[in-house]
Amino acid sequence: MSSTDDNTSIDDGISIDDSVWTAHGAQIHGRVRIGRGSSVWTHAVIRAEAQEVRIGRISNIQDFVMLHVGYDDPVRIGDHCSITHHATVHGATVQDACLVGIGATLMDGVVIGRGSIVAGGAMVPEGKAFPPFAIIAGVPARQIAERDSSRANRLNAWLYQRNAAAYRAGDHRAWHGPRFEAWRDALRAAVEADLDLAPGFDPDTL
Repeated sequence: MSSTDDNTSIDDGISIDDSVWTAHGAQIHGRVRIGRGSSVWTHAVIRAEAQEVRIGRISNIQDFVMLHVGYDDPVRIGDHCSITHHATVHGATVQDACLVGIGATLMDGVVIGRGSIVAGGAMVPEGKAFPPFAIIAGVPARQIAERDSSRANRLNAWLYQRNAAAYRAGDHRAWHGPRFEAWRDALRAAVEADLDLAPGFDPDTL
């Protein structure tokens, strides 16, 4: 069983790694799989009445996010992803090391290639597929640039992994102070050198 705050709804049939932190008020229903070191934040909703929702390692589902399957389309979130506040992912696939911006919407059958960013407020219509390293924005959304954002997105995901561990311990100020800043600088250097992709990488040793 995952580590949760009180009043979090967890249905039978889900599979959540023991290391996952789930915030107060999050709702998780149906067939949901969440990998090691990920986190689900306050008032996020994850529902899988059909198909399934699968979330990889070191990914974060932030406050008020909605993840919901389509009748024919599962939700797939890769490793090292950030699905940020108030975003909706409905029957869509987000590959590894992506960031989905605040208030963005991804509809059924959408595929976001690895290392991409979906800008805040973007509306990605049904069936749209984007290659790796895309910058996606607009209503309806289109690719406006190409840039490998993998490292920046992984760094953000690791920061959320640390924050979740702090929240579990009752510390709501984990991103403050000189010790944090030194650790963040060391983490950034490790990510820039791709050391965080090595098996057994532990950011707590930095």
